[in-house]
Amino acid sequence: MRPGHAKDHPATAPPGAAGPVGPLPYGAVADDGEGHRVRETVPLPAGPAEVRHIDADVPGAVGRVLGQVLAERLRRAVLTDPLFGGELAERVAHFTLQGGKRTRARLLWWACRACAGRDAASAGAALRIGAALELLQTCALVHDDVMDRAVLRRGRPSLHTDLAHRYADRVGPERAGRFGQSAAVLAGDLALAWADDLMAETPLAPGTGEVVRRLWSDMRTEMVAGQYLDVQGQVAAEARSLPRVLRAACLKSALYSVERPLALGAAVAGADRVTLRRLGDAGRCVGMAFQLRDDLDDVFGDPRVTGGVCGDDIREGKPTYLVAVARARAEAAGDGAALAVLDRWLGDPALTGRGLEEVRDVLVATGARATVEAEVDRLAARGLRHFDGAVLDLEGAGPLRDLLLATAGARPETDAAVHRAARARGGAEGDR
Repeated sequence: MRPGHAKDHPATAPPGAAGPVGPLPYGAVADDGEGHRVRETVPLPAGPAEVRHIDADVPGAVGRVLGQVLAERLRRAVLTDPLFGGELAERVAHFTLQGGKRTRARLLWWACRACAGRDAASAGAALRIGAALELLQTCALVHDDVMDRAVLRRGRPSLHTDLAHRYADRVGPERAGRFGQSAAVLAGDLALAWADDLMAETPLAPGTGEVVRRLWSDMRTEMVAGQYLDVQGQVAAEARSLPRVLRAACLKSALYSVERPLALGAAVAGADRVTLRRLGDAGRCVGMAFQLRDDLDDVFGDPRVTGGVCGDDIREGKPTYLVAVARARAEAAGDGAALAVLDRWLGDPALTGRGLEEVRDVLVATGARATVEAEVDRLAARGLRHFDGAVLDLEGAGPLRDLLLATAGARPETDAAVHRAARARGGAEGDR
């Protein structure tokens, strides 16, 4: 899963190689009276005015909550063992704090706001659960990089690569590489534990808490299920079918990256079942568009923008929708040359630049690229129509709609087409 579900794109152009882990960037430092330096508590919003102030910089507000929470978690990790705290826990904290666009947390926040969540309790819970989502994303990305053997994440060495480099001069690259992978698995586990801790410690009203925690539980299971289908698809021929590919994309990206964050935000605000269903339908469509756009970016994107290496899905032999469409088209047309290119390079870790260009040519010539581009726009438009059918608070609905459109990665004219269709439907109903 390249979550961003999913590559997680860098928010800004990051520096090159990761250096030694430095101080955390959030929160004032104080002494806890026992000789331990900790960060002061970050105040949560006290009312509607402060909630609106957060609207202007949701990623910053989530980052401040993360800084507060992670400073305390790091203090406890160092007390458990200084080496563990300094080498592993601190890397998990930095990876999370230096995160990408915080899209999942923003979706959660604006879903809460669109469902009239403007009181201090709802806003505070939305920020804390948004921070928990960022930790869950850290778990997903760190584990994903190990499974994909990715050397870069957000333009920097991936966590397992960074740890391997730290010990390579002591034990050699092979043993250091195995160590880095093992340590990264533990790092992802730690991020997941911290995410669950934060979720469990978030105050929620009894009825709301039951709904939110069930959604959280389902989301974690769906994330793992989608990831399993993703890796199983690399060794099972039947996983190349279009229905199986779409099912994996739904679990690993549509639900985890968009639909569940929307549902969590709406549930925190106490939304009714109709609103939850409308937002869920919108989120699933947008989430599928998001994953298909990610598939396109992996092959045709600019590494300076994506923060990764082009062609990773091809090297790993992942059964993406893009490749499944190309294969189906080539088989239907009896295009043996196109099938030979796909069979030659899919799953080859030694994929060359020339090989990637050959695959790109097949994806274009079979019409797969154009088909997936059109499907992204279709799904985005369908998601916006579901969204427009929900009764939402205007203060949050506009920003949430804009965020969904951006997340889908659809072409700009998609939104205009949705508006034209809505006006046409309105005119037809008026003529009856």
